[in-house]
Amino acid sequence: MKREEKVIVGISVGDLNGIGPEIIIKAYEDSRSLELSTPVIFASGKTMQFFKNHFKSKINFFNIDNPQKLVHGKVNVVNVWREPVKVEFGKEDKKIGAYAIKSLEAATKALKAGTIDVLVTAPINKHNIQSDTFNFPGHTDYLAKALNGKSLMFMVTEGLRVGLLTDHVPLKDAANHITEELIREKIETVTKSLKQDFGVNKPKVAVLAINPHAGDNGVIGKEDDTILRPTLEKIRHEGDLVYGPYSADSFFGSNSYKSFDAVIASYHDQGLIPFKTISFGGGVNYTAGLDKVRTSPDHGTAYEIAGKGKANENSFVQAIYTAIKIYRNRLDYNHYAKNPLKKASK
Repeated sequence: MKREEKVIVGISVGDLNGIGPEIIIKAYEDSRSLELSTPVIFASGKTMQFFKNHFKSKINFFNIDNPQKLVHGKVNVVNVWREPVKVEFGKEDKKIGAYAIKSLEAATKALKAGTIDVLVTAPINKHNIQSDTFNFPGHTDYLAKALNGKSLMFMVTEGLRVGLLTDHVPLKDAANHITEELIREKIETVTKSLKQDFGVNKPKVAVLAINPHAGDNGVIGKEDDTILRPTLEKIRHEGDLVYGPYSADSFFGSNSYKSFDAVIASYHDQGLIPFKTISFGGGVNYTAGLDKVRTSPDHGTAYEIAGKGKANENSFVQAIYTAIKIYRNRLDYNHYAKNPLKKASK
Protein backbone atom coordinates (compact mmCIF):
# COMPACT_ATOMS: atom_id res chain seq x y z
CA MET A 1 0.00 0.00 0.00
CA LYS A 2 1.15 3.53 -0.79
CA ARG A 3 1.07 5.95 2.10
CA GLU A 4 -1.33 8.33 0.39
CA GLU A 5 -3.96 5.62 -0.18
CA LYS A 6 -6.94 5.31 2.12
CA VAL A 7 -6.52 2.93 5.04
CA ILE A 8 -9.15 0.17 5.09
CA VAL A 9 -10.60 0.01 8.59
CA GLY A 10 -12.28 -3.26 9.53
CA ILE A 11 -14.83 -2.97 12.35
CA SER A 12 -16.20 -5.79 14.48
CA VAL A 13 -19.66 -4.81 15.65
CA GLY A 14 -19.40 -5.93 19.28
CA ASP A 15 -22.38 -6.72 21.52
CA LEU A 16 -25.53 -5.80 19.60
CA ASN A 17 -27.42 -5.19 22.85
CA GLY A 18 -24.82 -2.64 23.92
CA ILE A 19 -23.70 0.71 22.50
CA GLY A 20 -21.34 -0.68 19.83
CA PRO A 21 -23.58 -0.22 16.78
CA GLU A 22 -24.60 3.25 17.97
CA ILE A 23 -21.05 4.57 18.28
CA ILE A 24 -20.12 3.01 14.92
CA ILE A 25 -23.02 4.81 13.22
CA LYS A 26 -22.24 8.11 14.94
CA ALA A 27 -18.57 7.84 13.95
CA TYR A 28 -19.44 7.62 10.25
CA GLU A 29 -22.58 9.76 9.98
CA ASP A 30 -20.47 12.66 8.77
CA SER A 31 -19.37 11.82 5.22
CA ARG A 32 -16.10 13.71 5.80
CA SER A 33 -14.97 10.76 7.92
CA LEU A 34 -14.65 8.79 4.67
CA GLU A 35 -11.94 11.08 3.32
CA LEU A 36 -9.22 9.48 5.45
CA SER A 37 -10.24 5.83 5.47
CA THR A 38 -12.71 3.25 4.17
CA PRO A 39 -14.78 1.43 6.82
CA VAL A 40 -15.80 -2.22 6.53
CA ILE A 41 -18.28 -3.31 9.21
CA PHE A 42 -18.57 -7.04 9.82
CA ALA A 43 -22.23 -7.69 10.69
CA SER A 44 -25.20 -7.82 8.32
CA GLY A 45 -27.04 -5.28 6.23
CA LYS A 46 -30.37 -6.07 7.88
CA THR A 47 -28.95 -5.69 11.37
CA MET A 48 -27.25 -2.38 10.65
CA GLN A 49 -30.41 -1.12 8.93
CA PHE A 50 -32.31 -1.85 12.15
CA PHE A 51 -29.90 0.33 14.11
CA LYS A 52 -30.04 3.05 11.46
CA ASN A 53 -33.83 3.17 11.75
CA HIS A 54 -33.80 2.97 15.55
CA PHE A 55 -31.41 5.91 15.92
CA LYS A 56 -33.03 7.82 13.04
CA SER A 57 -29.69 8.10 11.33
CA LYS A 58 -29.12 9.35 7.79
CA ILE A 59 -26.08 7.11 7.28
CA ASN A 60 -26.05 4.99 4.11
CA PHE A 61 -24.65 1.48 4.17
CA PHE A 62 -23.22 -0.38 1.18
CA ASN A 63 -23.89 -4.10 1.58
CA ILE A 64 -21.33 -6.62 0.31
CA ASP A 65 -20.83 -10.36 0.71
CA ASN A 66 -17.05 -10.26 0.65
CA PRO A 67 -14.69 -7.61 2.06
CA GLN A 68 -12.71 -7.77 -1.19
CA LYS A 69 -15.73 -6.14 -2.88
CA LEU A 70 -15.56 -3.00 -0.74
CA VAL A 71 -16.09 0.39 -2.32
CA HIS A 72 -14.07 3.41 -1.26
CA GLY A 73 -16.16 6.37 -0.22
CA LYS A 74 -18.86 4.09 1.20
CA VAL A 75 -19.64 2.66 4.64
CA ASN A 76 -19.34 -1.00 3.70
CA VAL A 77 -21.16 -3.75 5.59
CA VAL A 78 -20.08 -7.36 5.09
CA ASN A 79 -22.93 -9.83 5.51
CA VAL A 80 -21.47 -12.21 8.08
CA TRP A 81 -24.98 -13.52 8.74
CA ARG A 82 -28.31 -13.05 6.96
CA GLU A 83 -30.97 -14.14 9.44
CA PRO A 84 -32.85 -11.50 11.46
CA VAL A 85 -31.46 -10.85 14.94
CA LYS A 86 -33.61 -9.99 17.94
CA VAL A 87 -31.99 -7.00 19.64
CA GLU A 88 -32.94 -6.27 23.26
CA PHE A 89 -30.99 -3.24 24.40
CA GLY A 90 -29.28 -3.61 27.76
CA LYS A 91 -29.78 -7.36 28.04
CA GLU A 92 -26.96 -9.87 28.44
CA ASP A 93 -27.67 -12.64 25.94
CA LYS A 94 -25.46 -15.56 24.89
CA LYS A 95 -27.04 -15.59 21.42
CA ILE A 96 -26.00 -11.97 20.99
CA GLY A 97 -22.56 -12.88 22.29
CA ALA A 98 -22.30 -15.50 19.55
CA TYR A 99 -22.96 -12.83 16.90
CA ALA A 100 -20.24 -10.65 18.42
CA ILE A 101 -17.78 -13.53 17.98
CA LYS A 102 -18.96 -14.21 14.40
CA SER A 103 -18.18 -10.59 13.61
CA LEU A 104 -14.80 -10.67 15.37
CA GLU A 105 -13.70 -13.91 13.71
CA ALA A 106 -14.69 -12.70 10.24
CA ALA A 107 -12.89 -9.39 10.77
CA THR A 108 -9.78 -11.12 12.11
CA LYS A 109 -9.74 -13.46 9.10
CA ALA A 110 -9.84 -10.43 6.79
CA LEU A 111 -7.09 -8.74 8.81
CA LYS A 112 -4.83 -11.79 8.52
CA ALA A 113 -5.53 -12.01 4.78
CA GLY A 114 -4.71 -8.32 4.27
CA THR A 115 -8.18 -7.50 2.94
CA ILE A 116 -8.44 -4.84 5.64
CA ASP A 117 -5.48 -2.85 6.95
CA VAL A 118 -6.45 -2.39 10.60
CA LEU A 119 -9.09 -3.68 13.00
CA VAL A 120 -11.19 -1.55 15.37
CA THR A 121 -13.33 -3.57 17.75
CA ALA A 122 -16.56 -2.35 19.34
CA PRO A 123 -17.15 -3.43 22.97
CA ILE A 124 -18.09 -7.02 23.84
CA ASN A 125 -19.45 -8.64 26.99
CA LYS A 126 -16.68 -10.92 28.26
CA HIS A 127 -19.23 -13.24 29.89
CA ASN A 128 -21.72 -13.93 27.11
CA ILE A 129 -19.05 -14.61 24.47
CA GLN A 130 -17.83 -17.75 26.23
CA SER A 131 -18.57 -21.07 24.51
CA ASP A 132 -17.06 -24.47 23.76
CA THR A 133 -15.31 -22.97 20.72
CA PHE A 134 -14.43 -19.54 22.15
CA ASN A 135 -12.77 -19.48 25.55
CA PHE A 136 -10.86 -16.21 25.88
CA PRO A 137 -11.18 -13.45 28.51
CA GLY A 138 -11.50 -10.86 25.75
CA HIS A 139 -10.25 -9.39 22.50
CA THR A 140 -6.59 -9.12 23.50
CA ASP A 141 -6.19 -12.78 24.43
CA TYR A 142 -8.02 -13.97 21.31
CA LEU A 143 -5.96 -11.79 18.99
CA ALA A 144 -2.74 -12.84 20.72
CA LYS A 145 -3.45 -16.39 19.58
CA ALA A 146 -4.89 -15.50 16.17
CA LEU A 147 -2.09 -13.12 15.16
CA ASN A 148 1.71 -13.25 15.32
CA GLY A 149 3.55 -11.64 18.22
CA LYS A 150 3.25 -11.15 21.97
CA SER A 151 0.29 -8.97 22.83
CA LEU A 152 0.24 -6.16 25.36
CA MET A 153 -2.68 -3.97 26.41
CA PHE A 154 -1.45 -0.45 25.67
CA MET A 155 -3.79 2.38 26.65
CA VAL A 156 -3.03 5.56 24.72
CA THR A 157 -4.27 9.13 24.69
CA GLU A 158 -2.73 12.54 24.09
CA GLY A 159 0.30 12.85 26.38
CA LEU A 160 -0.07 9.47 28.12
CA ARG A 161 0.55 5.83 27.23
CA VAL A 162 0.05 3.06 29.80
CA GLY A 163 1.06 -0.58 29.40
CA LEU A 164 0.51 -3.44 31.84
CA LEU A 165 2.73 -6.17 33.23
CA THR A 166 -0.39 -8.19 34.11
CA ASP A 167 -3.83 -7.44 32.68
CA HIS A 168 -6.87 -9.67 33.24
CA VAL A 169 -5.41 -11.42 36.28
CA PRO A 170 -7.05 -11.49 39.75
CA LEU A 171 -5.33 -9.01 42.05
CA LYS A 172 -4.41 -11.74 44.53
CA ASP A 173 -2.39 -13.48 41.80
CA ALA A 174 -0.81 -10.46 40.07
CA ALA A 175 2.49 -10.40 42.02
CA ASN A 176 3.04 -14.12 41.45
CA HIS A 177 2.81 -13.58 37.68
CA ILE A 178 5.55 -10.94 37.64
CA THR A 179 8.89 -12.55 36.79
CA GLU A 180 12.10 -11.27 35.20
CA GLU A 181 11.07 -12.94 31.95
CA LEU A 182 7.66 -11.22 31.95
CA ILE A 183 9.15 -7.82 32.82
CA ARG A 184 11.65 -8.09 30.00
CA GLU A 185 8.99 -9.21 27.53
CA LYS A 186 6.61 -6.35 28.33
CA ILE A 187 9.31 -3.68 28.33
CA GLU A 188 10.63 -4.96 25.01
CA THR A 189 7.10 -4.85 23.55
CA VAL A 190 6.46 -1.32 24.83
CA THR A 191 9.84 -0.04 23.62
CA LYS A 192 9.41 -1.56 20.16
CA SER A 193 5.88 -0.19 19.88
CA LEU A 194 7.00 3.31 20.85
CA LYS A 195 9.60 3.20 18.07
CA GLN A 196 7.62 1.65 15.20
CA ASP A 197 4.07 2.69 16.10
CA PHE A 198 4.54 6.14 17.67
CA GLY A 199 7.79 7.38 16.14
CA VAL A 200 9.76 7.72 19.40
CA ASN A 201 13.42 7.15 18.56
CA LYS A 202 14.79 6.72 22.10
CA PRO A 203 11.88 5.78 24.37
CA LYS A 204 11.94 6.66 28.05
CA VAL A 205 9.77 4.31 30.11
CA ALA A 206 8.64 4.38 33.76
CA VAL A 207 7.61 1.24 35.66
CA LEU A 208 5.27 1.40 38.66
CA ALA A 209 5.95 -0.60 41.80
CA ILE A 210 4.12 -3.80 42.66
CA ASN A 211 3.55 -2.86 46.32
CA PRO A 212 2.53 0.39 48.05
CA HIS A 213 5.52 2.76 48.42
CA ALA A 214 7.59 0.28 46.36
CA GLY A 215 7.53 -2.06 49.36
CA ASP A 216 9.14 0.38 51.82
CA ASN A 217 12.39 -1.58 51.88
CA GLY A 218 10.56 -4.86 52.33
CA VAL A 219 8.18 -3.75 55.08
CA ILE A 220 5.11 -3.93 52.77
CA GLY A 221 6.41 -6.60 50.40
CA LYS A 222 9.67 -7.83 48.98
CA GLU A 223 8.78 -8.24 45.28
CA ASP A 224 9.93 -4.75 44.27
CA ASP A 225 13.37 -5.25 45.79
CA THR A 226 13.88 -8.89 44.79
CA ILE A 227 12.34 -8.97 41.30
CA LEU A 228 11.32 -5.64 39.81
CA ARG A 229 14.16 -3.29 40.81
CA PRO A 230 17.08 -5.62 39.92
CA THR A 231 15.49 -6.52 36.58
CA LEU A 232 15.04 -2.85 35.68
CA GLU A 233 18.65 -2.16 36.60
CA LYS A 234 19.85 -4.94 34.31
CA ILE A 235 17.74 -3.65 31.42
CA ARG A 236 18.93 -0.08 31.99
CA HIS A 237 22.56 -1.20 31.97
CA GLU A 238 21.88 -2.92 28.65
CA GLY A 239 21.02 0.46 27.14
CA ASP A 240 17.26 0.99 27.47
CA LEU A 241 15.96 4.09 29.27
CA VAL A 242 13.77 2.25 31.79
CA TYR A 243 13.26 3.67 35.29
CA GLY A 244 11.55 2.66 38.52
CA PRO A 245 9.92 1.15 40.38
CA TYR A 246 7.95 4.27 41.23
CA SER A 247 5.37 4.44 43.98
CA ALA A 248 2.05 4.49 42.11
CA ASP A 249 0.01 6.58 44.57
CA SER A 250 1.73 9.88 43.74
CA PHE A 251 3.08 9.20 40.27
CA PHE A 252 0.13 10.54 38.27
CA GLY A 253 -1.03 13.25 40.67
CA SER A 254 2.44 14.80 40.65
CA ASN A 255 2.47 14.77 36.82
CA SER A 256 5.60 12.60 36.87
CA TYR A 257 4.16 10.63 33.94
CA LYS A 258 4.72 13.64 31.68
CA SER A 259 8.48 13.01 31.82
CA PHE A 260 8.13 9.63 30.11
CA ASP A 261 7.02 8.28 26.74
CA ALA A 262 5.15 5.43 28.42
CA VAL A 263 4.29 4.07 31.84
CA ILE A 264 4.11 0.36 32.67
CA ALA A 265 1.80 -0.54 35.55
CA SER A 266 2.16 -3.77 37.50
CA TYR A 267 -1.52 -4.66 37.38
CA HIS A 268 -4.76 -3.68 35.66
CA ASP A 269 -6.40 -1.11 37.93
CA GLN A 270 -3.09 0.47 38.94
CA GLY A 271 -2.75 1.67 35.36
CA LEU A 272 -6.29 1.95 34.05
CA ILE A 273 -7.88 3.94 36.86
CA PRO A 274 -5.52 6.93 36.46
CA PHE A 275 -5.52 6.52 32.67
CA LYS A 276 -9.30 6.71 32.37
CA THR A 277 -9.43 9.56 34.87
CA ILE A 278 -6.95 11.58 32.81
CA SER A 279 -8.27 10.65 29.35
CA PHE A 280 -11.92 11.55 30.11
CA GLY A 281 -13.49 9.07 27.68
CA GLY A 282 -11.08 9.85 24.84
CA GLY A 283 -8.64 7.04 25.46
CA VAL A 284 -7.86 4.12 23.18
CA ASN A 285 -7.05 0.51 23.94
CA TYR A 286 -4.30 -0.59 21.55
CA THR A 287 -3.05 -4.17 21.33
CA ALA A 288 0.69 -3.64 20.93
CA GLY A 289 3.19 -6.33 20.00
CA LEU A 290 1.26 -7.98 17.15
CA ASP A 291 2.03 -8.00 13.44
CA LYS A 292 -1.33 -6.30 12.77
CA VAL A 293 -2.96 -3.17 14.17
CA ARG A 294 -5.98 -3.43 16.46
CA THR A 295 -7.56 -0.71 18.59
CA SER A 296 -10.80 -0.28 20.53
CA PRO A 297 -12.51 2.37 22.67
CA ASP A 298 -11.58 2.41 26.35
CA HIS A 299 -15.08 1.53 27.58
CA GLY A 300 -17.47 -1.40 27.67
CA THR A 301 -20.94 -2.23 26.39
CA ALA A 302 -22.67 0.39 28.62
CA TYR A 303 -25.92 -1.60 28.81
CA GLU A 304 -27.44 1.07 31.04
CA ILE A 305 -27.64 3.58 28.18
CA ALA A 306 -27.87 1.19 25.22
CA GLY A 307 -30.53 2.10 22.68
CA LYS A 308 -31.16 5.54 24.19
CA GLY A 309 -29.03 7.52 21.77
CA LYS A 310 -26.86 8.82 24.62
CA ALA A 311 -23.60 7.03 23.82
CA ASN A 312 -20.54 9.21 23.25
CA GLU A 313 -18.61 8.08 20.19
CA ASN A 314 -15.43 10.06 20.94
CA SER A 315 -13.34 7.14 22.22
CA PHE A 316 -14.38 5.01 19.23
CA VAL A 317 -13.49 7.83 16.82
CA GLN A 318 -10.12 8.18 18.53
CA ALA A 319 -9.64 4.41 18.17
CA ILE A 320 -10.16 4.75 14.40
CA TYR A 321 -7.73 7.67 14.09
CA THR A 322 -5.15 5.96 16.30
CA ALA A 323 -5.30 2.76 14.23
CA ILE A 324 -4.79 4.77 11.02
CA LYS A 325 -1.91 6.75 12.51
CA ILE A 326 -0.16 3.64 13.82
CA TYR A 327 -0.60 1.87 10.50
CA ARG A 328 0.98 4.77 8.63
CA ASN A 329 3.77 5.08 11.20
CA ARG A 330 4.57 1.41 10.67
CA LEU A 331 4.75 1.96 6.93
CA ASP A 332 7.28 4.73 7.49
CA TYR A 333 9.24 2.75 10.07
CA ASN A 334 9.51 -0.32 7.85
CA HIS A 335 10.40 1.82 4.83
CA TYR A 336 13.22 3.64 6.60
CA ALA A 337 14.42 0.46 8.31
CA LYS A 338 15.05 -0.92 4.83
CA ASN A 339 16.44 2.38 3.57
CA PRO A 340 18.30 3.99 6.52
CA LEU A 341 20.13 6.50 4.28
CA LYS A 342 16.80 8.08 3.28
CA LYS A 343 15.93 8.72 6.92
CA ALA A 344 19.38 10.15 7.61
CA SER A 345 19.03 12.58 4.71
CA LYS A 346 15.63 13.91 5.77
